[in-house]
Amino acid sequence: MLAVAFWLAWRQGARRAAWAWVACTALAASLTTASKLAFLGHGIGWPALDFTGFSGHAMFAAAVLPPLLQSVVGALAGPAGPGVWRGGAGWAWAAGYALAVLVAVSRVAVSAHSWSEVIAGFALGAAASAAALRLGRPWPALGRVRLLAPLLLAWAALGVAGAPPSRTHDWVTRLALAESGRTQPYQRWQMHR
Repeated sequence: MLAVAFWLAWRQGARRAAWAWVACTALAASLTTASKLAFLGHGIGWPALDFTGFSGHAMFAAAVLPPLLQSVVGALAGPAGPGVWRGGAGWAWAAGYALAVLVAVSRVAVSAHSWSEVIAGFALGAAASAAALRLGRPWPALGRVRLLAPLLLAWAALGVAGAPPSRTHDWVTRLALAESGRTQPYQRWQMHR
């Protein structure tokens, strides 16, 4: 996301879109982190909904994929004309949210989150990307470097297949413990006692 936002701002002159995307995603990431800190460090959750915090995976997928795919589709459409771009942009937007739904469902399937957490994370990310897409109108394409779009898609696919485990949850847990003074983070089962 940051690489594409930088490219849009620097090469395409689409600073408003790039900054809107980064700012909206950063705000959503901050809210997600705050919800995790509240539960891990202080046990603040919602037992009736089995909610311990926003799913970061679901939030980031919904915040990043729709604008990213819009930029890629715009680059692939090239000089084909505005009609092709408008139709492609609609499909790109929908495909981005569809992929984000798959990411959200996968978090429940691997028992990393409850349904309430992935729905809330998806909703927060979707609000961030919708705001960015609206604030950044007209949404820019990646530009003349047509090879960049397929390379970006290949990188994303290979990154999922061979990515090392994420350490962000460990960092958030350490921060929650440091901030709360606890030696152990709160666990889901403790919320349901």
